[in-house]
Amino acid sequence: MHDAAPRRPPGEPAEAPRRPAGSLEAEVLAVLRAAAAPLTPGRVRERLTVRPGGELSYSTVVTIVSRLHAKGLLARERAGRGFAYSLVDPASLAAGQMSQALDGGADHRAVLSRFVSGLSGRDARLLRLLLVDGGERDRG
Repeated sequence: MHDAAPRRPPGEPAEAPRRPAGSLEAEVLAVLRAAAAPLTPGRVRERLTVRPGGELSYSTVVTIVSRLHAKGLLARERAGRGFAYSLVDPASLAAGQMSQALDGGADHRAVLSRFVSGLSGRDARLLRLLLVDGGERDRG
């Protein structure tokens, strides 16, 4: 019977245990939430908790922040030749999710109708005011 696990030379440390799925993204988001200003991937890496078995590679952190940016959870701005990242504010995040739902090729009338029918009276009044104010601003 053949053992499929790769063999390590004697004295070589075993691999560090893997993080649970999504935990690295959560750690990166926590680092950015605690930061007073946007951070480059290098700065994020410096602030991440070091785990037994070593630090994360810079390219791993770049991959994570790039994925979070693609998901709409992070904003980025130029910082030298690279980018610095910050959390997207909750209102922008929710608005982006609503836009993605509409851009999904669904029947816009049906999606918006179901959304509006689920609003509280207070939120429906606020939406009406925003629509009126937005329309006047567009004409002005």
